[in-house]
Amino acid sequence: MSTKLICVNMVDMEGLEDSPLGYLLYRVAAALRSEVVATALEPLELTFSQYLCLRLLSQLPGKSNAQLAREATVSPQAMNKVIRELQERGLVTRPATVSAGRSLPATLTREGTALLAQLDPLVLAAESHVLAKLSAGERREFRRLLAAVG
Repeated sequence: MSTKLICVNMVDMEGLEDSPLGYLLYRVAAALRSEVVATALEPLELTFSQYLCLRLLSQLPGKSNAQLAREATVSPQAMNKVIRELQERGLVTRPATVSAGRSLPATLTREGTALLAQLDPLVLAAESHVLAKLSAGERREFRRLLAAVG
């Protein structure tokens, strides 16, 4: 998606302060996702789902495909595809077998961890662009409020 569309989405938020919270969160998330994809992920040939999986694994190492799918609110089939793609790129690893059960815990490889570290400043820049109308203090407060609610 182009930056032009992202700016239109941000401008269109004017006057929506009394809209339902879910709608406002959706609009902000859509603008942020578009900016992150365009400026950080596409140049590295990553999808948003792949980025989300890497981020989840950095915080929840060793989770199964089903657990990751629940966290990302996608189907297990979709998450399995994402994990396989990340494995093929050498960013995620899973054992060939496990001693009990069928779930194969996924973990980031060194390359996956390094890529995530490379992405962090790019994602922060995308966030700053989307939240440009807020002061630094307002951004911190926004994050604090979201963390308190979520």
